[in-house]
Amino acid sequence: MPSDPAGIALLGLDFAALDLAATLRLLAARPAAAPFAAVVTPNADHLVRLAQRPDLLPLYRDAWLRLLDSRVVARVARGFGLPAPPVVPGSDLTAALFEQVIAPGEPVTVLGGEPAVVEAVRARYGLARVAHHNPPMGFDRDPEAIARAIGFIEDNPARFTFLAVGSPRQEVVAAALVKRGKATGLGLCIGASLLFLAGRERRAPRLVQRAGMEWAWRMAQDPRRLVRRYWDSTAIIRLLSQEARRRRSEGAAQP
Repeated sequence: MPSDPAGIALLGLDFAALDLAATLRLLAARPAAAPFAAVVTPNADHLVRLAQRPDLLPLYRDAWLRLLDSRVVARVARGFGLPAPPVVPGSDLTAALFEQVIAPGEPVTVLGGEPAVVEAVRARYGLARVAHHNPPMGFDRDPEAIARAIGFIEDNPARFTFLAVGSPRQEVVAAALVKRGKATGLGLCIGASLLFLAGRERRAPRLVQRAGMEWAWRMAQDPRRLVRRYWDSTAIIRLLSQEARRRRSEGAAQP
């Protein structure tokens, strides 16, 4: 069962009302042997996709913890008078876990990412026990490849498993692991976060992040891949506007 404390509803999802520090305390306190559970970090791109493909909503609604990974979404939501949960970017959460929570000697499991990227992260944090499996491109359309990915995680239990195969593939894998009930620990759906820790991509400066303009920084770094994605994500403004109008209408209709 989902266990988000004091959820804040937005666009069909209940987000945890936790900042980064509180999130770290919650994750660190969960026993490594607890049944496998998922942590998802929807951003604007994810939320637009969910509006277009509501069949994917259960992947997020059934997660153990949902954290908003978009300062733009939070800012626009507040502009429309909607409640906005605290923003906990997946990249910040991943870095903080390695820096403050994960001990060098404890096992860590990674799904996705090139071997050189995972090795760079291992070396940076002095990790001694990293299990890594990088499934082939398009593995989500190959039942045998998905089974191998799931089996690898079940065979390499860790308090923290990092799912870095992109959305919605990583959420699909996490949901399958929860359903099977054999794995333990937490599965964090983190997208490209390991690329930043490995130095393969640069995070925007803190001032740019706080201004809610990290998307522009990333787009400038990789325009060919990200221009279309971020253009499509502008639909988030329409979705939030519609939600604000719906809530006002429902409020006016109440006696």
